[in-house]
Amino acid sequence: MKIEILFPEVCNLFGDSANILYLKKNIPEADFIETSLNDVPAFVNEEVNLIYMGSMTEKIQEKVIEKLMPYKQKIEFLIEDNVPFLFTGNSMEILGKYIVKDDGSKITGVGVLDLYAKRNMYNRYNGLILGKFEDIEIVGFKSQFTEIYSNNSVLYFAKVDRGIGINKQSNLEGIKINNFIGTQILGPILILNPLFTKYLFKTMGIEEKELYYEKEAFEAYYQRLKEFKDEKVKF
Repeated sequence: MKIEILFPEVCNLFGDSANILYLKKNIPEADFIETSLNDVPAFVNEEVNLIYMGSMTEKIQEKVIEKLMPYKQKIEFLIEDNVPFLFTGNSMEILGKYIVKDDGSKITGVGVLDLYAKRNMYNRYNGLILGKFEDIEIVGFKSQFTEIYSNNSVLYFAKVDRGIGINKQSNLEGIKINNFIGTQILGPILILNPLFTKYLFKTMGIEEKELYYEKEAFEAYYQRLKEFKDEKVKF
């Protein structure tokens, strides 16, 4: 079992690094490969069971695009081959066609995903989110300067009940293609959503197993669901 964490030294905003810690607690027997910006990604030459990348600053996005651009075809192949990916926060933006900056100029993306992002650095969106992925209810948080535009009417991750989707006009959140999941949901998403975590593990080939502090995780999850469904709670 190999899990690759892409660029953890810079892709670690909004507590997303806690997803990594949670994975390590749940799968201590796995080989965790923490790939730095100076390394060749392990997925280029090795079989991996999960590729994870968290949120980053806008400046780092450009460095990550430059780093991953040579591996565009490999990433496309891995997605087609059903290798699990989990990209959180603004990380999936780098795989899109381009990112529009405040001045109207564009940063060319890796071009794997049919989407683009538009920044508004003077208006950060912060909000809660309640939605459903397949039959799993999802909770979390968002904090972003960008909105994403894509025809994800089929290839979405979660349908939003409260909060916003990929942009403020959409109720469809994220992108899901085979076992690739890109979501702007923070949280960190794995700790907040034990049912989704179990789903992710199945895509990685892990048999049903008890999560780290599973009882407490589910108690917190159902309590949060109850709170997020309360119409008095502002989103």
